[in-house]
Amino acid sequence: MLKVRNCESGYGRLRVLKGISLHVSPGEIVTIIGANGAGKTTLLNTIAGIIKPGSGEIVFHDKDIGSLSAEKIVALGCALVPERRQVFDTLTVKENLILGAYLHFRKKRKKEALDELQSIYSLFPVLKQRESQLAGTLSGGEQQMLAIGRALMAKPDLLMMDEPSLGIAPLIVKTIFKTILTLRDNGVTILLIEQNAKAALNIADRGYVLETGQVVLEGTSRDLFDNHDVQRAYLGKDYKKINE
Repeated sequence: MLKVRNCESGYGRLRVLKGISLHVSPGEIVTIIGANGAGKTTLLNTIAGIIKPGSGEIVFHDKDIGSLSAEKIVALGCALVPERRQVFDTLTVKENLILGAYLHFRKKRKKEALDELQSIYSLFPVLKQRESQLAGTLSGGEQQMLAIGRALMAKPDLLMMDEPSLGIAPLIVKTIFKTILTLRDNGVTILLIEQNAKAALNIADRGYVLETGQVVLEGTSRDLFDNHDVQRAYLGKDYKKINE
C-alpha cells in the first residue's frame, strides 16, 4: 500500500530524514518508535504532503505521491491525525468533523458524508453527546477522538497517527488503542507514531526504530520487544507485553 524509498526531507537546509525506506502493507498496524528529534513527525508530514521530499520516492497505491499536494493525497485515501490534535477550537465538534469530509461535499456527496458522520458517532459516542460543543472546551482525550474522527471522515485506506496518547489520561489512552484495533479490523491500515513504545508494539504487527533521521532497526513487534537495544532505550526495565 505504502512504500517509502530512500526518502530525504527536512526544513530548508536542515536535512531531517536521511535516506529512509519502509513499507506498510494493507491491513497492517505498523509503528515507528524513536526519541524526540529522530524525524518521526517529519516522516509523516512528508508522506502527507505537508513537507516535500528532497529526494527519494513515496508510493501510495502504486502512485508516486511525492510531488502531490496534501489535498490530493487525502483524496487518494491517505489521512493524517496530527501531533497535538490541532482541532479548530472555535468550531463545534460537528463542524470539525464536517471539515474532514470537505472532499465529499466538494463532489456533492453530502449524503455519504452525513452517513460517515454517524459512523464516527458510533465509534466515539461522546462526540455525539458533545456535537454542539466548541472543540476548544473538550478534554484532551475528547479532542484526540475528534481529531481521529475528523481524519476518518475522509474514509482513508491508510490512517497515519502522530502521538495519539500525548497528554491524555491513561484510561482514555486504552480507549484510543482499542479504537485503533477496531479500525484495523474494519479494514483501515494504520501507520502509528507513539511515545509509549510498549503500548504501540503491543498492538502493532511490525515496527521501525528511527534514530537521527535513519531507520536503524526493523522487524516484527515480537522481534523488537526481544531486542536488548530497544528494551534499554525505549521499554525500560519492565518490557513485557502490556497484556501479559
